[in-house]
Amino acid sequence: MKSAVVHVYPAGQVVALVGNPNCGKTALFNLLTGSRQKVANYAGVTVERKEGKLTTPAGKELRVLDLPGTYSLHPRSPDERVTCNVLSGHAAAEKRPDLVICVVDATNLRRNLRLVLAVKRLGLPCVVALNMTDLAAERGIHIDTAALSAALALPVVNTVAVDAQGAAPLLDLLDQPHIWRKPGFAGADIPDALPATIEADHEIVRRILQNLGLDQNVPHLLSDRIDRIVLHPVGGPVLLAVVLFLIFQAVFAWAAWPMGWIETATSVIADSVSAALSDGWVKSLIVDGVIAGAGGVVVFLPQIVILFFFILMLEESGYLPRAAFLLDRLMGGVGLSGRSFIPLLSSFACAIPGIMAARTIANPRDRIVTIMIAPMMTCSARLPVYALLIGAFIPKREIAGVLELQGLVLFCLYVAGILGALTVAWVLKRFTAKNLVHPLMMELPSYHWPRLRNIAIGLWQRVVIFLKRVGGIILALTILLWFLASFPAPPPGATGAPIEYSFAGYLGRGLAVLFEPIGFNWQISIALVPGMAAREVAVSALGTVYALSATGDDTAGALMPLIAQHWSLATALALLAWFVFAPQCLATLATVKRETGGWTMPLVMAGYLFTLAYIAAFITYRLAVAVGWG
Repeated sequence: MKSAVVHVYPAGQVVALVGNPNCGKTALFNLLTGSRQKVANYAGVTVERKEGKLTTPAGKELRVLDLPGTYSLHPRSPDERVTCNVLSGHAAAEKRPDLVICVVDATNLRRNLRLVLAVKRLGLPCVVALNMTDLAAERGIHIDTAALSAALALPVVNTVAVDAQGAAPLLDLLDQPHIWRKPGFAGADIPDALPATIEADHEIVRRILQNLGLDQNVPHLLSDRIDRIVLHPVGGPVLLAVVLFLIFQAVFAWAAWPMGWIETATSVIADSVSAALSDGWVKSLIVDGVIAGAGGVVVFLPQIVILFFFILMLEESGYLPRAAFLLDRLMGGVGLSGRSFIPLLSSFACAIPGIMAARTIANPRDRIVTIMIAPMMTCSARLPVYALLIGAFIPKREIAGVLELQGLVLFCLYVAGILGALTVAWVLKRFTAKNLVHPLMMELPSYHWPRLRNIAIGLWQRVVIFLKRVGGIILALTILLWFLASFPAPPPGATGAPIEYSFAGYLGRGLAVLFEPIGFNWQISIALVPGMAAREVAVSALGTVYALSATGDDTAGALMPLIAQHWSLATALALLAWFVFAPQCLATLATVKRETGGWTMPLVMAGYLFTLAYIAAFITYRLAVAVGWG
């Protein structure tokens, strides 16, 4: 006999926020709950679950759910499916909401009201939060909330999620007992007998807007005039390429001074600690392990901050969806739609959020392909490696008096990753759904000036994440590598560097047999091992290995001049080609396993990326040697 499953839920009434994407729902959630919120995953799925606590003016304690954005209750993606399951009471280990707040964009009632009608048919107590009323007023849109409430037969209140007091009317409404009762369907514009079809909803919404005097098209806005230039079939892609190119130029040009300050500070700290400690393993651990390892990664923090700054500026301004639209035709040629652009762009920061962002792609095939190529985008973890090699082997000079050679090389590396990803997607298209066309449907939000507060918060979050990686996994792996490189001690009478007789030395010489055909020495081979946990660890690993393998005055030398002295240009170029493709991030593979529900996709990903990396490095090294760079 099969036993029944009993679900136990936390006490308190549950309020669910529902709305279209870009309606300000999450901003309203943050305003209502503040810091009293937690993030997890829904049971059995990988979709993010946000829950917070709310106390009304009358002292009522409520649990608030921020459900994933959806345009309808006919799910097309995992995110939308979760929203539908929660509202219908079919979500595992999730209580059905006691009240639904439909967050509506006041500047686009025509689209948003269709979801309100669908939610109302579920029979749950429901209220409407008319959000962004300040923007609507600026555009000359004035909504009679009383008339809208009568038409929907639902309570309607105005909210402004970006205002500290913008949720006050909603909070007062939550204390009213009548809103917690199931809604009736008696409304002047929503007859009970009308069948629940898409066509019927369109007619109802049209009738409501007509009665409110809002059925006329909004006059052309500034955004429309800007789009005539930004979305031009010729000028638009050129403008996008120029924007991206200037960003990569700025990464090197703007970061030079702060990187110099960090390098100086690291040297001063290392010299001070070295002078204060007597010779021994403790001094070696701190100076050669911790300071050389962590300091070699922190120095690239300015470049990462600059890159994130520009990405956040583009996101805040509303330009990113336009970029997706511009690239739709290009991506359609390789079997994807422009909707894959935003997950792939997110992967430039880190592949993990990019892979998770692919949940919004409705088509299962497009979602899997996007996940499989996301690690080929040049994430911020690659940036320290690129910066190290470019700084050591590419001269710092201007081209044509405008362009910087180092920034140009970095831009080419980013382009190589993008072209590689598109090539893989094209190959996958040959084997799956060749003739299937997926038209792009995407909302283009209005342009607006980036909010400096949001950018500052975003930058701070990324700095904290990066420093936590330095202080956590990178530091731990650096110390582990120091141990492997320091023990056992060299035998009596040994003439070489101590690291040559250590565990790391033996491991490096073993791996060098595999990597010698692509120009990698045993020091590089060692660094690739801890680099599997996180790509940027390869830099700290090289710093530790060379600090322990150097002799005499070289010990105090910086990593950049050391590799410039000991490596050929062919080896440096081969290592750059390797990092364009190699996965070298166990966290990414674990995320793919979680998102795809098994080990098949992560193993396939690791296999084809390592193969591509080895082939690219081999070809690059052999060509470089052939032209005399070896």
